[in-house]
Amino acid sequence: ASKISRSVSAVKAINVPRTDFGIMIMTVILLVLGVLMVFSASYYSELSKGRSPYGFLIKNAGLSTVGALIMIGVSYVDYRVYKRYSKLIMLVSIGLLALVFTPFGITINNARRWINLGITIMPGEIAKVAGIIFVSAILSKKGLDVNSPKRSLLPIGIVIAIYVWMIMKQPNMSTAMTIVFIIGAITFIAGLNKIYFIGAIGIGATGAAALILSGGYRVARVMTFLDPFKDPTGESTQVVASLLALGSGGILGKGPGGSIQKALYLPEPQTDFILAIIGEELGFVGIVAMVGVFTILIWRGLRVALRAQDRFGMLMASGIVMMIGIQVLLNIAIVTSSMPATGVALPFVSYGGNATWVYCAAVGILLNIARHSKKPIAKRQYIGDDS
Repeated sequence: ASKISRSVSAVKAINVPRTDFGIMIMTVILLVLGVLMVFSASYYSELSKGRSPYGFLIKNAGLSTVGALIMIGVSYVDYRVYKRYSKLIMLVSIGLLALVFTPFGITINNARRWINLGITIMPGEIAKVAGIIFVSAILSKKGLDVNSPKRSLLPIGIVIAIYVWMIMKQPNMSTAMTIVFIIGAITFIAGLNKIYFIGAIGIGATGAAALILSGGYRVARVMTFLDPFKDPTGESTQVVASLLALGSGGILGKGPGGSIQKALYLPEPQTDFILAIIGEELGFVGIVAMVGVFTILIWRGLRVALRAQDRFGMLMASGIVMMIGIQVLLNIAIVTSSMPATGVALPFVSYGGNATWVYCAAVGILLNIARHSKKPIAKRQYIGDDS
């Protein structure tokens, strides 16, 4: 009995880092779903180009595996380190955005959003996480009033303006809009005065409307949104094919591999419109199941935010959860023609190595915050951090 007691004490003495396996499992499920659905969606497209239909399966499986390893590796990095280097992280992200307009930049489909540094990087995705870290660091300073124009609102406003200006020049309105939503959500959670928040929404909405009405392809997208079947083989091709896919999928879908719209009707279905193929093959039930996985992931993430050890962890966890949630909502809205079409990927599911790695890294940060969690925030009161 004494030997057993000593063995139990020894086991208890081992400091095993805690982790939120619910978040990890949900992320892995989404990565696996992405690998399978990207393979299905790209099958005919690859055959039509004379390439192996298993090309995307192999590439995406490799990218998702690396993403999972990144998630696990980052989960062991103390999240408080990011606060110390928040300004440097923000400056690096701006530097990467600047490289888009140099010879390192890559132009695809009239958009210059990528850079080639040995591997292809999309700086806009990195800017999302960098913005979360920087704003969370500012708003977690000891004794800081979030409504202080000079100490908080001005630096946050400057960062938002720089990000939006550089990203809009690519052009990439969806990423710029997402960053504004994320940072706005963090400041609101931090205690931003409702009047300031409503005013910021008004200014942002006015600016977006002015930008859209200024002409160019944005007006065409709005017109396509208002009447997608007016030009089904032109500007509305993706939207119309997406709606046909979702409608023909019905409740239970046509079964794995049974999509018709992926047979060269829906352009690049493995990217932003992957949800349409999921709906056609797995039906409404499949989409609800996928949304359920995202819901559990977001719920667990919010629980991590509520139980975070400090204000910085709480704000950063909230920002990461908002980033994932906003992307999911925007993607569903676009695929179902509930808003004008723009490039918004479905996190972990759409094809894209850089975006997948960034989201996996963000989840890794969330897992590390969970490792350091204490009592729920409702039982404590944050006055501010030590820095």
